[in-house]
Amino acid sequence: MKRLTIKDIAKHLKVSISTVSKALNDSYEISETTKKKIRDYAKENNYHPNVTAVSLKNKKTKTIGIIIPNMLNYFLAQVFKGIEKVASQKGYKIISCISNESYEKEVETIRMLSNGSIDGFILSLAEETILKKEFSHFQDTIDSGIPIVMFDRVAQGINCDKVITNDFEGTVNTVKYLYRLGHKNIAFISTISNLKIGERRYLGYLKGLEDLNISVNKNLVINIHEEDYKKYESILTPIFENNTIDSVITTDESSAVAAMKVASRMGYQIPQDFSVISFSNGILARHSSPKMTTVSQHGEIMGATAAEMLINKLEKKEHRKKSETVVIKTDLVIRESTRPSSLH
Repeated sequence: MKRLTIKDIAKHLKVSISTVSKALNDSYEISETTKKKIRDYAKENNYHPNVTAVSLKNKKTKTIGIIIPNMLNYFLAQVFKGIEKVASQKGYKIISCISNESYEKEVETIRMLSNGSIDGFILSLAEETILKKEFSHFQDTIDSGIPIVMFDRVAQGINCDKVITNDFEGTVNTVKYLYRLGHKNIAFISTISNLKIGERRYLGYLKGLEDLNISVNKNLVINIHEEDYKKYESILTPIFENNTIDSVITTDESSAVAAMKVASRMGYQIPQDFSVISFSNGILARHSSPKMTTVSQHGEIMGATAAEMLINKLEKKEHRKKSETVVIKTDLVIRESTRPSSLH
């Protein structure tokens, strides 16, 4: 069946193509009576605008490219939800891609979508990109006139808008919270020690101990590779058996669950004499037994903020030349894996 065009509508109603176009775009130049007649006919005959033609004419696709490092992370899913919500409200579509932590995949995806498919990018860097310290593909994209907003994992040397969380301060506050509950042998378990966000959380852990005049016990700083998630318990067991530990802060929920299982097997009562706090506030934390206290990074707010920043730039609502970094404040979500306290 032949697709109905503006030209067809104009011919049938005996008006100009320009009149039809203006009526469908709600122009003040066209009377309400004419607008209604044209819109009613278009609706009755299932008219849909040619998006490609409109994009070529306006040199805008009203589409945002989103690149995330992996698809299994609850936090990233929340960021995506925030982006999608704002984009939809503003009339933008999204194309989502996954780099799978690969530098090559990230470069390939950006090149593919930069051919006119999207107006701008919202992205979080692949682990391999961070390790390579190779960010030229971002700069090339920005230089070509396509704006980028980075979130969570960002390249500091690239002049673009960024949205991050206060990982350092969040960890400092978490250490002090555990101390106020009576804990002094606080372990730090990280699965992202090779990333900047992992470094910021580790430095926050050290600062928290320093502020409390607690000496750092290097045996309680535990770095695990994220891909070894099936071995978390076997890695943690000898460390827990050979050291005095009364609480842990972890950078992810999977290692926190493993820590709870190991502590329970060793006879610790959670939360009576052993507390666990994890970054992220996802499904595992809510369904673990006991339910887990978390450092919430407010992923949905982060995504919504990133989308607002990009769309404002695309629609020229902001004319600033300098890039901006917005910091989303973390909060402790108290659940059953930390013992009850009047401090709550």
